[in-house]
Amino acid sequence: MENTRKYPVGIQTFSRIRKEDYLYIDKTDLMWKMTKLSPFVFLSRPRRFGKSLLTTTLVSYFSGQKELFEGLKIMELEQEWEHYPVIHVDLSLAKGQETADSLRNTLLLLLKPLTAEFGYDSDELLPGQMLKGMIQRAYEQTGKQVVVVIDEYDAPLLDVLHEEQRLPEFRRVMQEFYQPLKASEAMIKFCFITGITKFSQLSIFSTINNLTNISMQPEFAAICGITEEEFATEMAADIAMLAERYNCSPDEMHIKLKKQYDGYRFSENSTDVYNPFSLLKCFMQKKIANYWFESGTPSFLLRQMQKFHTDVTTMDFIEASATSFDRPTEAMEDALPLLYQSGYLTIKDYDQKSDTYVLAIPNNEVRTGLVSGLIPTYTGLSSVKIQDGFALKLWRALDKDDIEAALNELKAFLASIPYVEGFQQKLKDEKNYEGFYEYTFWLIFNMMNVFAQTQVKCAGGRIDFVIRMPETTYVFEMKVNGTAQEAMDQINGKGYALPYYTEGKSVVKIGIQFDREKMTIGDYLIER
Repeated sequence: MENTRKYPVGIQTFSRIRKEDYLYIDKTDLMWKMTKLSPFVFLSRPRRFGKSLLTTTLVSYFSGQKELFEGLKIMELEQEWEHYPVIHVDLSLAKGQETADSLRNTLLLLLKPLTAEFGYDSDELLPGQMLKGMIQRAYEQTGKQVVVVIDEYDAPLLDVLHEEQRLPEFRRVMQEFYQPLKASEAMIKFCFITGITKFSQLSIFSTINNLTNISMQPEFAAICGITEEEFATEMAADIAMLAERYNCSPDEMHIKLKKQYDGYRFSENSTDVYNPFSLLKCFMQKKIANYWFESGTPSFLLRQMQKFHTDVTTMDFIEASATSFDRPTEAMEDALPLLYQSGYLTIKDYDQKSDTYVLAIPNNEVRTGLVSGLIPTYTGLSSVKIQDGFALKLWRALDKDDIEAALNELKAFLASIPYVEGFQQKLKDEKNYEGFYEYTFWLIFNMMNVFAQTQVKCAGGRIDFVIRMPETTYVFEMKVNGTAQEAMDQINGKGYALPYYTEGKSVVKIGIQFDREKMTIGDYLIER
């Protein structure tokens, strides 16, 4: 099947997408409604999720470029198409600054191109002063209110989240930059601010007390991302094309893509959405892969997970109130808000009675990419080497249901791990020993997209580890100060395997004894 569709991978400019006939999933009705909601709007979404495209769509809309919107949903809603002066700043270009002074100078450089249209006064020495001057001159010269669009507002701050000295200094620079937005309220028609994380209005937007956060509002949950309906209808030909390449049916391919890229949910009562970047890149490359992680797991996230000693084995089921995962970044007491806001966790369920959310990893792409980023941090080994060597052998053994071969591969692998310094210390702590291996097992199997859980609750207690393959479920009990037989007796005595007997799959029980000196599996027993 020949595919002539043009996918806008790496293209975030709405006008170019429309003029050059790239695929565009129409979100203009939601954008229009957003502009009528409040004069100051904030939206948080993960990286590569369409935020920048939304900002450039707003620029075209408020610039009165009606011709670009022909055939789109907004044409039934908008009647005026008035041209307003637009100040658009992309702060992703201000990443990686070493000092507060360099950040300040970079902001001035980002504003400088706009002076050709909005003028400049030599007294404007600070970024906020220059921004305020531009807003005032644009308003006075055109007689119209000004539109301000700021993309990736938090980009300059993410790399210093963990630093007690630089973060406050950088935050003060950004406060000065944003200060004119409130002071110029009467001159502003609409202000849209987007980013990944949620800094509090007190610390960043210190004077904007009317900023409306739509990040978790159900009516705007799909403003970025591709819904199931959009995917099934507007991308049916793309699904069929990829199905032909993979020698499967379109329905089978739909399921594969859903598991890989769908599953993000941004409010309690909204539909799931697909990651737009990964989905479009998949169709362009004609290959299912982990595109969201091509540049690696963000270092700011890994640092925060280490800082708060995040237990990733719990990330398939976390019960939380909205205030615990949607709290301001600088008020974090753990990594949960950052994991949610940056897209590594998402809403999977909501209980209205208790006002409690269930958070989990969105999909296979996030699971594999996150674990691949964590493995070097926690074990000191390269994820690529693990995937190309040990993981492939382990997968083949499990796929053949050869659990003895799989355990021997695990035994050799665990003995070869050097482990980072912090985990060597952890191994010396007896009460952490079994948990450490549960953690390592979880990383290994989830990197292969094998569904694995630790500390699984059942009527008889908690199962150390469960692996669920398509045809077989494996139930593990691990002992450090005990024998493999004692581990097996515990599985049978407490009925750990009973919940899986009704699923129509083989159930394999495995009792493991760890050798503390060799730091790997010592003895094991297997019962089918």
